[in-house]
Amino acid sequence: MFNRVFIIAEAGVNHNGDLQLARKLVDAAAEAGADAVKFQTFKAEEVVTPNAERAQYQKDNMPGKDESQLEMIKRLELSYAQFRELYAYCRQKVIIFLSSPFDQESIDFLAELGVPYFKIPSGEITNYPFLRRIAGKKRPVILSTGMATLGEVEGALQVLREAGATDITLLHCTTNYPTLPEEVNLRAMLTMKQAFALPVGYSDHTMGIAVPIAAAALGAEVIEKHLTLDRNLPGPDHRASLEPGEFKDMVAAIRQVEKSLGDGIKRPAPGELAVMSAARRSLVAARDIAAGEIITESCLTAKRPGTGIPPNLLDMVVGRQARRDIAAGSILSWDMI
Repeated sequence: MFNRVFIIAEAGVNHNGDLQLARKLVDAAAEAGADAVKFQTFKAEEVVTPNAERAQYQKDNMPGKDESQLEMIKRLELSYAQFRELYAYCRQKVIIFLSSPFDQESIDFLAELGVPYFKIPSGEITNYPFLRRIAGKKRPVILSTGMATLGEVEGALQVLREAGATDITLLHCTTNYPTLPEEVNLRAMLTMKQAFALPVGYSDHTMGIAVPIAAAALGAEVIEKHLTLDRNLPGPDHRASLEPGEFKDMVAAIRQVEKSLGDGIKRPAPGELAVMSAARRSLVAARDIAAGEIITESCLTAKRPGTGIPPNLLDMVVGRQARRDIAAGSILSWDMI
């Protein structure tokens, strides 16, 4: 699906329900070098019941705020008209617009809007009617797997494929904001790649940039990370987000990592070729060797530079005759023997 690490700036609901703040997040994502900026599209009443409590991390990240989950996400909802504006603004800024739907109507809206990929949030992995609706749109799917067992991932994949999805990328994820490093378990990303033979990536909620960079080094094809303009802003996700300068540093580091991964073939790098003769050794006469003398190992030593016969060919030299006098300290070449 991707020809390099696809980096998603997860704006999510960090716009706090403010379209102008959302536009600034698009600006920040584009400036940081992200490939896409992703929001969340939902009708609050279609997502949560009136009396549902907020998740514990939401309470922790918004202390002193006494409200239900419905009240909270209602404040963070943008209208379809506002998403159309954001979509157009992303085109203007030459960055891909993405948004995770959280209800059936929003799936249809985003398909009509023209999103190139459907990003399925972790909480929907067991919502089979939702998965079927997305698969029916015949777009590539990026499936987050936070909170899921391997068996639940397998079940979601079966549903998606049976409903028509053919291009699927799995994102390893730990659904907690922020995530402790010891709860990340990055190797699970590799387990999914081996188990399902699909592209994999990582959706990160840790503090800082070390873990997503490590995920890229392990072969993640997609990296998703929350972006905020200010971690001190009120809201459930700001605390576990990167500010613009940090996000830019993460993008630069990931690009450096992917360049360093190479093709896996063990051979000298082009830059090593010039160093090789200076750093390697050649067979050198340890003493004067007379013409016609049989060369023994005691006649030889190994010294830099590596412009003569390499020492790993010692056995091909020992026992042969010197063609001419060889002065002590001379680098041996094949025309000498």
